[in-house]
Amino acid sequence: MAKISKSVAKERIEQLRRELEEHNRNYYVLSTPVISDFEYDMLMMELQGLEARFPEFASEESPTRKVGSDLTEISEGFAQVEHRYPMLSLSNTYNEGELIDFHQRVENVAQAPFSYSCELKIDGTAICLIYREGKLAQAITRGDGIKGDDVSRNIVSIESIPHILHGENIPAEFEIRGEIFMPYKAFERLNVERMEAGEAPFANPRNAASGSLKLLDPSKVKERGLDCILYHLLGENLPFSTHSEAIEAAASWGLHVSEHSIVARNIEEVTGYIEEWEERRKRLPYATDGIVIKVDRLDLQRQLGFTAKSPRWATAFKFKPEEALTKVLSIDYQVGRTGAITPVANLEPVPLSGTTVKRASLHNFDQMELLDIRVGDLVYVEKGGEIIPKITGVEFSKRHADVEKPVFPTVCPDCGTPLERDPEQARHYCPNSEGCPTQIKGRFTHFVSRKAMDILAGEATISLFYDKGLIRTLPDLYRLKAEDILGLEGWQQKSVDNLLSSIERSKQVPFDRVLYALGIRHIGEATARVAANAFGNIDALASATREDLIQVDDFGEIMAESVVSYFANESNRRTIEELRSFGLQFALSGEKKSEISDRLAGATIVISGNFSISREEMKSLIAAHGGKNTGSVSGKTTYLLAGDKSGPEKLKKAGKLGIRVITEDELLKMIEGELT
Repeated sequence: MAKISKSVAKERIEQLRRELEEHNRNYYVLSTPVISDFEYDMLMMELQGLEARFPEFASEESPTRKVGSDLTEISEGFAQVEHRYPMLSLSNTYNEGELIDFHQRVENVAQAPFSYSCELKIDGTAICLIYREGKLAQAITRGDGIKGDDVSRNIVSIESIPHILHGENIPAEFEIRGEIFMPYKAFERLNVERMEAGEAPFANPRNAASGSLKLLDPSKVKERGLDCILYHLLGENLPFSTHSEAIEAAASWGLHVSEHSIVARNIEEVTGYIEEWEERRKRLPYATDGIVIKVDRLDLQRQLGFTAKSPRWATAFKFKPEEALTKVLSIDYQVGRTGAITPVANLEPVPLSGTTVKRASLHNFDQMELLDIRVGDLVYVEKGGEIIPKITGVEFSKRHADVEKPVFPTVCPDCGTPLERDPEQARHYCPNSEGCPTQIKGRFTHFVSRKAMDILAGEATISLFYDKGLIRTLPDLYRLKAEDILGLEGWQQKSVDNLLSSIERSKQVPFDRVLYALGIRHIGEATARVAANAFGNIDALASATREDLIQVDDFGEIMAESVVSYFANESNRRTIEELRSFGLQFALSGEKKSEISDRLAGATIVISGNFSISREEMKSLIAAHGGKNTGSVSGKTTYLLAGDKSGPEKLKKAGKLGIRVITEDELLKMIEGELT
């Protein structure tokens, strides 16, 4: 194991936590993952390893200790409900050695013969169904494992979920968990419909199922053709001694369980089942990504217990991402909106995971060097999770002697400016941010996007307006007039009116989205929201020092430096002032402003545990009254806000540093001015 200093380890741990939190949000909340499950699991394993080697950097807020959350905002129409039994995730393994390790741990506890229940791991979204007196009473998503969204009104439209059960010995109340999924045929039909309507297709069936379950109109959910397979029964005093008995009973009541599950008498039968389904699964009408292995005896399950994140009596053997061999035809070098240069390999088309792959990102110069890739090479391509194609290696044995090593450009492919290298990000980039056409167009495309200013202008429109000289800087959008656009190819009065109306509406977009729209490097949607809540307005954020920013929860050093650098640029400050003059929102809304006080001004508060409101709401409350929230206790901490089940390590450290520990009631009294 390679040596690593504490400072490097700490920085890498923080980086991994930020990345994993962002991936969790993409996966669970937005249903738009950008990496494969395998890549995610590798990042998680790296973080787990570092936290084990450096326990002093452990945190209760680490993704290694939390279940990814699919919770939505209550305002979106789904009430949040606490699970009676925590809905945890499963540990993952990718090789037989790790599976054997799992088996030995179980064997050491069992001290007697036992069996495993083996079932297909369906690639969908987890659901908890509650039945009372034989009738479906409630359906709840996994959420964060502690509470989930009540999606009962949408579940009733899924034909494979019975509303009323029939049969003998049905418990008065129980819950059963399973997976909501979208079969391949329904997925293909949905994506055809979306593309015909000019909408972006879903990346894979899992995302389509997750997104469909959160639609506000149940009739539209019914049209999506969702299905459900159930796999885990829970309740008080259930008359079963094994998991397989419980599932058989559930099937007899009319609940939809897998027909492919088995009870394996030993680990050899488990591995045989895995080998069988690694190939056979490809003929199923729905997506699977592994095998779930559970101890069958319920008493042994109880004996083995749980970790903070997963049961010790179950694991998931994940299938490796599918792979194909194809030829590199050429390599392009693309310029992003931040100036980053990304090499992209153009490939001989090859079928992979249900689609035809023609291109794959090579990410950066270092990755090209690591792969030692050449035009004309035969390369291995993965598309794990059916998301983003990735070149994983070169078949050197079939390389022709005359292939030449590609030369990474030294100047921008778009504007000819000499490239610079960012050592922190292993990226080459074009520094000509104000004169490089691709960067300028990219900033506009980001600015008008739905999650930013939501202006009705796509890439083609931005490119047309730029080529015609109508836009150069972001404020130019707000200078556009009907007579500037009418007569351009494809533009009639109605489309012009729609565009100008959307530009006008964008002046009411809240501050956090405006901040995100500015396109500050490393500041994504979630981070922009954190910064907006922490500082309240653009002027406070612009005057913040690197140290001020690092104290904000979820802000790392790279993010802080990026923000400071952005506001140090005179051109950026001028852009903000021009946008402000057009009426854009550069401060929290009037409603929030009225709530803001300075009762917590100068206080840096670390929160730990559970409260009467969510942690996010608590963070917002602190920020609204002038306080700052950070994730870890340090010498700069003013108060540790301790709720139910507060972390002992944080309490211990606060005591050691002499930091005052306050309760939720005491915090509220401080806000009211009743306590100092």
